[in-house]
Amino acid sequence: MNKYKETYGVDISKGVFDVHGSNKGHNQYKNDETGFKKYLKELPEGSLVVMEATGYYHYRLAQFLYKKGVTVSVVNPLSIKRFIQMKLAKVKTDKSDARAICDYALINEVPLYNALTDTQSECLQLFRLLDTYLKQRTATKNKIHGEAVLGVPSKFVYRSLVRNKKQLDKEVEAIESKILSLVKEDQQEQLTLLTSIPGIGQKTALFLIVVTDGFSKFETASQLCSYVGITPTVRESGSSVRGRARISKVGNRKLRNLLFLCAFNACTHNKACRAVYERIVNKGKSKKLALIAVANKLLKQSFAIAKSRRPYDETYVSILPR
Repeated sequence: MNKYKETYGVDISKGVFDVHGSNKGHNQYKNDETGFKKYLKELPEGSLVVMEATGYYHYRLAQFLYKKGVTVSVVNPLSIKRFIQMKLAKVKTDKSDARAICDYALINEVPLYNALTDTQSECLQLFRLLDTYLKQRTATKNKIHGEAVLGVPSKFVYRSLVRNKKQLDKEVEAIESKILSLVKEDQQEQLTLLTSIPGIGQKTALFLIVVTDGFSKFETASQLCSYVGITPTVRESGSSVRGRARISKVGNRKLRNLLFLCAFNACTHNKACRAVYERIVNKGKSKKLALIAVANKLLKQSFAIAKSRRPYDETYVSILPR
């Protein structure tokens, strides 16, 4: 199944990364520019390097190798975890994990990595920082309210909290402005199209464009829904196991949360989404399930509009089979 001259499984930690080659066995390198260059020199042509998605740690190595022309794959850590469990492995070390990743890649078709553009990378960093500041601002607001409830709050504490909130407001505004300007440079048309959908706000539209690279990463709406993690999973076995269908949640949690929040507004202002919501609720299903279905509908609408490059039209009826 594997067509590459040699396959390498890579387990990355803060200081080092362990490598297991299908032919060469185990080796270890420093997780820095020096280690990257040393590893690159020892890589045979036509090799495949496979690693888990581990946030900051995998990103630098994946970007470095991709830009040097190496075929790279970044796989979901859950897939590797399940693979190791299936083998009933009793040992868990960085060395054994690197070997497990290599073994997984040898018998499974793994997705190939596409490097992020500089704009995409910066936008994702800005979104992460924005999330941090928003959480801090919410905590500060709650603290201000809590101090006021005391009746006789400390003036020093109260003023300090108010100053902190004002500073966070400025930072949030500056980050949102920067993200908007970056996306507008390349994707102004797509941003306008997505925000024409009732229920899709500017922040969600921006995040959609960034994480999907302008929707170029996906060929179908179903692939995008699976990536976000709002496709249903079925739990049935024999005649006795009839578990409730749930969304997979194996996907981009940030985007999933944004779409769920958009669903509330879409139920009121988006004709197609309102019809989906009412149909599910009228069947006696829970409102939460109906909102998840609306989020799924919003995502499919976004995909269709981005690909067709036509603004939202509530009177449009698709004649294509689902």
